[in-house]
Amino acid sequence: MTNASSPDRSFFGHPAGLSTLFFTEMWERFSYYGMRALLLLYMTAPVAAGGLGFDAAQGGAVYGLYTSMVYMACLPGGWIADRLIGQRKAVLYGGILIASGHFSMAVPSLVTFYLGLLLIVIGTGLLKGNVSVIVGQLYSAEDDRRDAGFSIFYMGINLGAFIAPLVCGYLGQQVSWHLGFGAAGVGMVVGIVQYVLGSRRLGDAGLAPATAASPAAAAADRRTAFMWGSIGLALILIVGLGTYSGMLPITAMQISDAAGIFLLLSTVGFFGWLFFSPGWTVGERRRLYVIGVLFVAAALFWSVFEQAGSTLNLFADRNTDTSLFGLPFPSSWFQSLNSLFLIVLAPVFAGVWAWMAARGSEPSSAAKFSMGLVFAGLGFAVLIGPAARAEQGMLASPLWLTATYLLHTVGELALSPVGLSAMTRLAPARIAGLVMGVWFLATSVGNFIGGRVSGFYESFALPTLFTAVAVFAIAAGVVLAAFVRPIARLTPATPADRS
Repeated sequence: MTNASSPDRSFFGHPAGLSTLFFTEMWERFSYYGMRALLLLYMTAPVAAGGLGFDAAQGGAVYGLYTSMVYMACLPGGWIADRLIGQRKAVLYGGILIASGHFSMAVPSLVTFYLGLLLIVIGTGLLKGNVSVIVGQLYSAEDDRRDAGFSIFYMGINLGAFIAPLVCGYLGQQVSWHLGFGAAGVGMVVGIVQYVLGSRRLGDAGLAPATAASPAAAAADRRTAFMWGSIGLALILIVGLGTYSGMLPITAMQISDAAGIFLLLSTVGFFGWLFFSPGWTVGERRRLYVIGVLFVAAALFWSVFEQAGSTLNLFADRNTDTSLFGLPFPSSWFQSLNSLFLIVLAPVFAGVWAWMAARGSEPSSAAKFSMGLVFAGLGFAVLIGPAARAEQGMLASPLWLTATYLLHTVGELALSPVGLSAMTRLAPARIAGLVMGVWFLATSVGNFIGGRVSGFYESFALPTLFTAVAVFAIAAGVVLAAFVRPIARLTPATPADRS
């Protein structure tokens, strides 16, 4: 963390290295959201239209499995960076794998489709959490620019996510699904090139892994990585070749179910290890408890919010009027609304938090998370009426989905950049990358649940489905609000968590 106390303010008052990471994440998110805008629509499109012909249940299972594993992979990705190669190399290798995955999906076959998803999962696991860790290393723990810096970084995420559906969505839905996937790969290549060229601005942030306790411990880490990497590769080959040859009659639903069990057991096992491991100071252990509470809240939020690419994407494509002033547009373009609102509102939220912090009245992280859950629920609540009319064959006005994404954006700004900052602030330094992986594990759990909920799109009445989601999120927000003060008492040294 050589740069942590630097007075550098060359990028909008922030360290110059933030610009490199800003554009790296922008192009990575371009590739991810460009492909995500098409993924479920491609899987559920008829074969005659170039799709895979899956029903909503099967498509939702694959979608939920993929989007959850993308973030689940941030845990081993964080461990690899912390123990073996450092965050800088992890980001580079991850970007290369992601680009390879998108180009694989550009080839029209089921085998290359699943291979592409696998490569993107591994690559995102290496890149996603570690680029955020490097952002955190540009600031000291006491630097009051930290939250604002993450908000600027978050704007880079959403600039890429805004452009992606407009480009990849149009190419995919209007020209060729596979051309849309290929365009996502091109975006990632641009991100890799600028990352390499701009790496000098990062100083030594993220260059080296954490120093091992001894040479024997370092060797043990390498053996552990080799062992689990070999086991994982063997399992992938066995399942892949067995399914392709027909020797293993495994369906996508069965794989998704097994992955859900694995995700649950992994989450419980990881937090069990985290909470009960010896060696933590009293202050560190209290902060780990707070991380656990924020994890649960974040997982619940993402299970609602991340239905943007599944349930809400299907509602846009099947039940919403996709024309404006008489001009039709691809249904995937709705996916850009959230990012557009974020770009507009992120500076407002950053300014509000800074203004409140200067006066000692900034809400705690837990209070902000509570707000995020409530707004996520309200986003589904406004769709209950339009969903009832859709059941009668009437197309919903595009303004309803616009309102939903606006409410979800407010909720996201109250939770997501705050969560990124909280993880880097609360995490013990020796497991910084691993704890950032925990943050993305919450997104993994939420994505899995959100994908499976979309499987009910064809079997549940839409008003019932949307009502259940809305009530669930709002109730969770209210419960969390009741525990804000007890949570704040666990981290008395953190100014933002005293209120």
